[in-house]
Amino acid sequence: MKRSYFIALENGHEPLPLDEVIDQLAFDAQGLIPVITQDAGSGEVLMFAWMNRTALEHTITHQRMTYWSRSRQQLWCKGETSGHVQQLIQMSFDCDGDAILCKVEQRGAACHTGRPSCFYLKVDTQEKRVRVTANPS
Repeated sequence: MKRSYFIALENGHEPLPLDEVIDQLAFDAQGLIPVITQDAGSGEVLMFAWMNRTALEHTITHQRMTYWSRSRQQLWCKGETSGHVQQLIQMSFDCDGDAILCKVEQRGAACHTGRPSCFYLKVDTQEKRVRVTANPS
């Protein structure tokens, strides 16, 4: 579903106030928005998570990825306990304002399993199987 605010931006070229754009993001009923985190160097997708507005603002202010943990119901600063920090390099909002893409410098493993990426379960569509790849470091 396209939102009129973001439709109006399609042909714009002027910088916009960040707070104004954040006000228009499509946070869900729980106040969350999906975030895709990608390695800035390799382009590999590292993980998918959620942010609320506080996590988003913390990430922007500190340039360090902060998410909302749905299971713990609290902010989660990536690497706070593991040391596997994600330094924000670039942030983009999608054309509908309902998803965020963050390019990061990953220090250590991105996945809680110790793997470089959370997307290590590869689907083999020919054999109709799922293969586990990228052993933990």
